Parts: sequence; C-alpha cells; structure tokens
Amino acid sequence: MAQKKLPARRGGKGDRYTRVVTWSIVVLLIGLAVLLWGPWKGKRAPKTGQEPRQPRIAGVVAIVIDDLGEDLASAHEVLDLPGRVSLSVIPRRPQSRKVAELARKEGRELLVHVPMEPKDRSKMRTPNTLRADMTPMEFIQAVNDNLDAVPGAAGVNNHEGSALTENREAMNFLMSELKARNLFFLDSFTNPKSVAADAARAFGIRTSKRDVFLDNAGDDPAAIRKQLQELARIARKSGHAIGIGHPHAATLAELRKWLPKAAEQGIEVVPVSHLLK
Repeated sequence: MAQKKLPARRGGKGDRYTRVVTWSIVVLLIGLAVLLWGPWKGKRAPKTGQEPRQPRIAGVVAIVIDDLGEDLASAHEVLDLPGRVSLSVIPRRPQSRKVAELARKEGRELLVHVPMEPKDRSKMRTPNTLRADMTPMEFIQAVNDNLDAVPGAAGVNNHEGSALTENREAMNFLMSELKARNLFFLDSFTNPKSVAADAARAFGIRTSKRDVFLDNAGDDPAAIRKQLQELARIARKSGHAIGIGHPHAATLAELRKWLPKAAEQGIEVVPVSHLLK
C-alpha cells in the first residue's frame, strides 16, 4: 500500500525571511508617505533663538546717483555702496564712457543723464543740451548723440530740464527716440508742471517720477539723513519710492550708513527699473 505524501511544511526559514523583507518595505513606504504628505509637510523647524529674524518688507526704494562722468573716483565710490544703487551718467564728460563700462562690469543699472533746457538758461553749460529752439532734425540728432555717448544704458533721466520737460512737443520727439531704442524714462521731476512721464506713457515707455531729492539742500549730512527718512516714509506709505542724489561726499557717506540698515527697517533697495510701469 503506497504511503500518502505529507503536505509541504510552511513557515520555514525562507518564508520568514520573505515576510520580514516585505514588512520592512511596507513600513519604509509608509514612513516616506508620512514625510512627504503627512501632517509635518510644510512646517518649519522650530527656531533655535539664534537665527536672525527676517523683517517683513514694508516698502521698496530705488536710489539713483546722478551727474557721474566727470571722474572715475566718484564712480568707484558709488559702485562700492552696499546696495543696488543705479548710476546716471552725463554724456560727453571726460570719463562718461569709462564710468558706463565700469557700471556694466559691476552689473549695475545704468542711465543716461540727458541734459535738458532749464528755466534759467544761464545755467545751460552742458554740451548737446536739448533745447526747445532746436529744429526737429537738430533735436533728434542731439538726443541720439547723447544716448550713443553712454553705451549700454537701460534708460534715461533728465539733467535739469525745468523748461523742456513742460514742452509736450519736445517730449514727444524725445520719447519717439527712446521707444525706438527700448529705453525707459525716469522723470527727475525738476518742474511740477512736467509732462515727460505722461508723454512716455503715451508712447508705451516704462516710466515714473522721482519722489525725493536726497541732497538738494547741499552737502549737509543732517539734511540728507532727513531726506532718507522721508524716502523710507513714502515707501512704507505707498509701497515704493524713488530717490535721486549726487556723488557729494556727504551723500555717499550717509548712504554708506543708511543702506546696510535699510533691510532692518523693512526697506528693500532695488534698481530703479523695478519701480517703473
């Protein structure tokens, strides 16, 4: 009589090993799922008390330093400022092209500080100043000569121009040339009757107006500090503000102190093109 075969024995060492591996993989996958999609996703690690607290941005400012191009020393001082300060170069000055080259190498935003006719014509000493009494051809030639003298610029702001910026026809001629070169326009706003920004908008050019002159009161440190406070106040109130200064010793000294502290006050400093519409 043939003997019956006994059923295969289960639960051997191989099976136990397989179960251990399988459950290990399951536990691992569950752990990964909890990490990726569980209740801790997106939560920050608790602060240790030693990490610096990042202030909330309360306002954004842009600062432009005008009247560069006379020498290299002042340009180097501006480029050494601790912040993304924009540089504006008067064309056809002794070092205009060299300053423009330095700004480009440093990755700083560059403007052409185009000279324009002031109310007081006795102050009109800059070569190639744009004037209302020019013929259209003379005017357009002067605009392009000024722009060509500061290569690599992203935009333009006016040097003086209290008379010319209220002349709509002259501003239309200017904006037609800026539009052709894809340049922005910042109105230094030397005349409250200026139509320059309105003309720029009509041509689809990104533009804005200066809010604060940092050093119109001269080389007075206390006055400059007051103007920087005003710049920050406007930025907090409206969200942004544009300040224009000059490479005076006191202006640069006050900026060296103010710029590193701006972030602590919730003020972010950006190139001026960031605040144009």
